[in-house]
Amino acid sequence: MTNEAPDTAPVPVAWEALEDAFENNSPEVHSYLQLETGEVLRIVDGVADPAMHARVIAEPTYLRIDPVSSREQYRWMERFIATVDDLELRHDLLAAIDGKGAFRRFKDALMGHPVDRERWFTFRSERLRACMEAWLTTHGITAAERPAWRVPEAVPGTDDAGQTASATLAGGAPPAVMTSVLAALTSSETEMVHAFAAFLISRRSRSAPTVEPSED
Repeated sequence: MTNEAPDTAPVPVAWEALEDAFENNSPEVHSYLQLETGEVLRIVDGVADPAMHARVIAEPTYLRIDPVSSREQYRWMERFIATVDDLELRHDLLAAIDGKGAFRRFKDALMGHPVDRERWFTFRSERLRACMEAWLTTHGITAAERPAWRVPEAVPGTDDAGQTASATLAGGAPPAVMTSVLAALTSSETEMVHAFAAFLISRRSRSAPTVEPSED
């Protein structure tokens, strides 16, 4: 069932989140645009409460997002490969998209080619943006400028509680749930998770106390 957008005022669309939703066509992932805030709600089967998902479907302020099909995104890779000047890289990319796992192998093949990798991100984003704008137009939605994000001020006395809550969230999720969540991430989100994890590990090693050797 696909929600239909009611008559609404201009929506402050969260473009980056909407782009991720259009890219992620995993069957267990369902994304919705909140028509008042412009935020994107992502629901993952097996992780989210089915009753909550049913309420979202019935709520007129949430509009189901239809992601770009795998077939269309595969065509984008084919068209991009035709623009690659490096013949060796072009050959590697053509081999990468042959068979199951094409999307992952394609991105892996670009890892050692930062210029073409950035060109691919731009190439894909342009096409995702065109799809998003067409989708918004189809549903009669006008995008508005988003308000500037403000950093909330810390409330005195809440630091310890906040750290405890963060630690609980970080360490308390069952492995199966974390695996499902990670599987639902887009490639750009996965890269950010990996980068942040590397940063945390590096910071922890730098902040670890140095133990002086005993002179005994």
